[in-house]
Amino acid sequence: MAKKKEEFKKEKEIFLEHIQKSGLRKTAQRDLILEIFLKTEDHLTSEDLYWLVQKQDPTVGHTTVYRTLKLLTEAGLAREVRFGDNKTYYEHHYDHEHHDHMICTNCGKVIEFFSPEIEAMQDEAAEKFGFVPTHHSLRIWGFCSDCQHELPDQHQTVSSGAQPRVRVKSVMEG
Repeated sequence: MAKKKEEFKKEKEIFLEHIQKSGLRKTAQRDLILEIFLKTEDHLTSEDLYWLVQKQDPTVGHTTVYRTLKLLTEAGLAREVRFGDNKTYYEHHYDHEHHDHMICTNCGKVIEFFSPEIEAMQDEAAEKFGFVPTHHSLRIWGFCSDCQHELPDQHQTVSSGAQPRVRVKSVMEG
């Protein structure tokens, strides 16, 4: 039981400090949203998180979820990511290693990866141009290994310059 109480202790302290600095108060609804977000390792839209919260407390409104996600982002607990489908996703940021994303344009699968070689190349490029990076995001669109086998060869190429059509798989679908 003691472990349960300690779960996400530091994240909860960071969030409480942030909302207090923002002149806001601690509420049961914000605590529930924080808890559900921290327990979910998926990439979530505000709508995804709203539906997860609704299962536990139907009185929590979508606006409350959206505003709380913004507070989590400001506090450094969440990070906004965009995969090219005109939606904003949120993922854990605090105490999570940097990573990049590969997005399957057929099934919507998102694969997280880290490459020290890519990181080194980015650092070298920044140094070469006298640039000080503050953050970056690498997204690679294409076909996952499952979809490569399902699609005819002619559907696996895209004319140069074309924007990828993306439909990211929602947490609510899975």
